Amino acid sequence: MESMATPVEMAQPGVIVIEKIKAKESLTTPWNVVVHNDPINLMSYVTMVLMRVFGYPRPRAETMMLEVHNKGRSLVWSGGREQAEHYVHQLHGYQLLATMEKSEA
Repeated sequence: MESMATPVEMAQPGVIVIEKIKAKESLTTPWNVVVHNDPINLMSYVTMVLMRVFGYPRPRAETMMLEVHNKGRSLVWSGGREQAEHYVHQLHGYQLLATMEKSEA
């Protein structure tokens, strides 16, 4: 198995200094939860799900629902990967088409 970090010079006898890897950077990259349009769910249902899953007030949930309806998708949440996976799983439980993707920012 190949190591991701390469040993560099020995600082002291028996001590190997290893270069830092960018693991923390990849762990802190935000993930987006995206809801996609589908021909099945009513707009009022999508609004209700966004309110229930994310705790959004009705005006914000309706704005997101209209973006899904008019543009085909809406970014409904952004944050850590584990929480994003949880939200996608919850949305699937409500039969909504949802995905997660790495944030560009």
